[in-house]
Amino acid sequence: MKVEWFDAYTPKELDLAQDMYDIVFSPDLITFLSERHPLLDYNWRTDNEAIRTMLRWPYEGLLFDVENANLWLPDWGSRPLTEAGRAGRLKEIVDDAPKLIPLCGHRYLPAYPEEADNPVFSVYQSDIIYYGTNLHEYIGRESHLPVTVPVSAKLKPIPFWAQFADDMFP
Repeated sequence: MKVEWFDAYTPKELDLAQDMYDIVFSPDLITFLSERHPLLDYNWRTDNEAIRTMLRWPYEGLLFDVENANLWLPDWGSRPLTEAGRAGRLKEIVDDAPKLIPLCGHRYLPAYPEEADNPVFSVYQSDIIYYGTNLHEYIGRESHLPVTVPVSAKLKPIPFWAQFADDMFP
């Protein structure tokens, strides 16, 4: 498989992207983006609309399942009676959860904790699974390049998002 390579981002470009989208890149994502790297999907210089869409994707997918698959977890409190009430409550819940940074398609890296080795999630509505033990393992697998850093055998627990993946694969 031929891998396309993408030029490194400057520190100024990374700061601008984080400010523009109100997110914080983890140290390993900053390192990855600061070096020449395989092109996966999103260009933080130019893909404003696509990135904004994917930042909303996890909430919108969960909302779809709330309305169409009767999703409502007990720790979310009482299920509001109206669609607007459920949408508002879910938005509060998702806004309190760690932000997810889009990597490629519906693959995401949690912005919290603000440290290296957070797992990568695949998020499609409430079908949320682990897609990589950490960023480097995920990138190696996705780009078919060798993994050059140690891969943790234990997944880091990420508040809110991990409960879906852990329920699927305890």
